[in-house]
Amino acid sequence: MEQEGLFGQAPASSRPGGSLAGADQEYAGQPLAVRMRPRTLDDVIGQDHLLGPGTPLRRLVEDDQAMALVLWGPPGTGKTTLAYVVSRATQRHFVELSAVTAGVKDVREVMERARRELVKTGTGTVLFVDEVHRFSKTQQDALLPGVENRWVSLVAATTENPFFALISPLLSRSLLLTLEPLKQENIEEVFDRALSDERGLGGEVKIDDDAREHLVRLAGGDARRALTYLEAAAGAAAATTEATITLGIAEKAVDRAAVRYDRDGDQHYDVTSALIKSIRGSDVDAGLHYLARMAEAGEDPRFLARRLVILASEDIGLADPSALQTAVAAAQAVQLIGWPEAQITLAHAVIALALAPKSNSVVKAIGAASGDIRAGLAGPVPPALRDSHYSGSKKLGHGSSYAYAHDDPRGVVEQQYAPDSVADKQYYEPTTRGAERDYAERYARLRKIIRGR
Repeated sequence: MEQEGLFGQAPASSRPGGSLAGADQEYAGQPLAVRMRPRTLDDVIGQDHLLGPGTPLRRLVEDDQAMALVLWGPPGTGKTTLAYVVSRATQRHFVELSAVTAGVKDVREVMERARRELVKTGTGTVLFVDEVHRFSKTQQDALLPGVENRWVSLVAATTENPFFALISPLLSRSLLLTLEPLKQENIEEVFDRALSDERGLGGEVKIDDDAREHLVRLAGGDARRALTYLEAAAGAAAATTEATITLGIAEKAVDRAAVRYDRDGDQHYDVTSALIKSIRGSDVDAGLHYLARMAEAGEDPRFLARRLVILASEDIGLADPSALQTAVAAAQAVQLIGWPEAQITLAHAVIALALAPKSNSVVKAIGAASGDIRAGLAGPVPPALRDSHYSGSKKLGHGSSYAYAHDDPRGVVEQQYAPDSVADKQYYEPTTRGAERDYAERYARLRKIIRGR
């Protein structure tokens, strides 16, 4: 059973080159995000890394080559849009299946119909599967014959990591294309086009700069969300007989107060500083406040994650060795899931880091060592530690007096490791807070053995 098309119409799978909406069809009653959907690859905003000459998408659309593509990215980055462009441009039949409603029987029927059509007329089929990660293993298995034999060119969209969500045989037969969240300038371009284009607002509505900035931030790199907010704000402006969307109208239309925050100015640096200092000061609630403030203002979650990773070593260090693991895991999760769910993961990290015992001994240690290097205390490596693997090294005395630590039952031996110029330096000065208390005792014990004291 063929599913309905991307915009509610039955998919045009009964003829080659059929589109989900006719080339000149009016979009009466359709949402702004649908009306403004690009019609060609050149109309697509963002995702430049996927749309250049010779890329798989270009070959599928322009050269009509059979292939299987998996489009992976956050909501609103253009997965469905790209499928729509393919539906308008390809000379193949276009069929859409929704993983939410289609079953194994539906998949097999599409595959069989595509096979018969290919044999009978030589015309291929493009199959778009939205939310493909919702397909069970059995349903994904049903896609394999068509993909393997090129009865269909598969375009599958997912917001989940395909390495976890898709079966290996399907993934290995497909090209994985990763879509990135749209940049702020991309969303601004989406707004400009929607405000002026006849399919959009046709120049009938203007928008103040602060209202525009507010809506762009709220969009969070999601073009669909951006256009939904713009349409709501335009409707609210029309209801008040205003021809301009003001900040007040925008706030009421999307029921979100504007956050005074300049991502490139003082507010960015001030709030970032406040976030770090709150966590360093172990104030969990203040840390969460500044995290939420930056998130609501549309700050890049990857920037927030990077700052937390730095803080884990700079302000916690060995007082809680798991802090860095938590921060790195949060950074990886942000890359994996994106907004808005990543805010939960970042909050997890902020709470854990704020509650952790604090120590800046790591940053002080590397700072002291770097200071000595800059002061010229980079003496020659002790002969015992020099490379002794090449011919003639023994004659130079390299490595001849090296004491192998594993030969001692303690696993540590008396030996000079540092150059003479810094042999007695102590860079690491552990605190007695948290787990670092144990490190302090271990450090003192090891240092005493190594230096023979």
